[in-house]
Amino acid sequence: MNDKKIIVGISHGDINGIGYEVIIKCLSDSKFLEFCTPIVYGSSKVASYYRKSLNVENFSFNLIKNAREANPKRANIINCTSEEIKVEPGKSTIESGKAAFDGLQRAVSDLQKGEIDVLVTAPINKQNIQSNNFNFPGHTEFLQQFTKSDQVLMFMISDNIRIGVVTGHVPISKVSEDIKTDKILSKLRLMNTSILQDFGIRKPKIAVLALNPHSSDNGFIGDEEAKEIIPAIKLARDEKIMAMGPYSADGFFGSGNYTKFDAILAMYHDQGLIPFKSLTFEDGVNFTAGLPIVRTSPAHGTAYDIVTKNIASPNSFRKAIYLACDIYKKRIEYKELISNKLAVKDNNND
Repeated sequence: MNDKKIIVGISHGDINGIGYEVIIKCLSDSKFLEFCTPIVYGSSKVASYYRKSLNVENFSFNLIKNAREANPKRANIINCTSEEIKVEPGKSTIESGKAAFDGLQRAVSDLQKGEIDVLVTAPINKQNIQSNNFNFPGHTEFLQQFTKSDQVLMFMISDNIRIGVVTGHVPISKVSEDIKTDKILSKLRLMNTSILQDFGIRKPKIAVLALNPHSSDNGFIGDEEAKEIIPAIKLARDEKIMAMGPYSADGFFGSGNYTKFDAILAMYHDQGLIPFKSLTFEDGVNFTAGLPIVRTSPAHGTAYDIVTKNIASPNSFRKAIYLACDIYKKRIEYKELISNKLAVKDNNND
């Protein structure tokens, strides 16, 4: 396998949040340069502001005009915003939303052109980034449309748990009507494929959570389990996907049953993300499965309340960089494995 250094594109996110703090804290660690070449898509002016506010003296970015100029021995940055941009730590502003989109747009463009290998996105504010160019609930939906992907899966990853969701950024009042057999089945297919090609796990075991309390108590508390979820699990099993359930979420996590599975499919956002963040808040990573490109992000948000206090943990962002690089390598290995199997099959047919 090719051992070349992976080029990691990093979109700077909301400039008034903790994005630059965690980026600088991560990239100040020179060991990152041993396996990847980081390129931040953002603002050298904003980076300098936060570097000074954090009293970081032994670190600076290498300013470049495009990804091809990246120095593999430095942390690089490309200016994607106006030089007159105003930093207002802890505040949500129209200007910070535009800057977040400008960095993201340039990064995904370079990713699509193959000038960077993977994308790690710093947190955005889902309100101030909205515009004629960005009319999406979040990164996931934007990247789905940008890459013209039919289906994607919000996949929360940590060292000891992987949780995906059937319905992502959907109001609770609309969740039930969105829980359909075909949608659950498509998410199970995506999850199964991702575990195989992105994590290198053979014959993965997937737990499927129920929607209703006590898994509906045989229809006494709702009928989504009988009408939509159980049929989806049966269809998945027919396709040799090892899906099991549905499990009542409270007992499933309370008993530690989650440790017996390679991944978990939750029905809605908070059902999956509350236990995930409770178990692994500082180390969790958000990975978008189903895309032709590799994109990860830290599991936290902009954290306006702690900006410039120098207390933001870089752990989640660090894990996001590591995971993006790991998945990039795993996909290469998986393609080689499939290619070798096909070659052997052709030889046998001869």
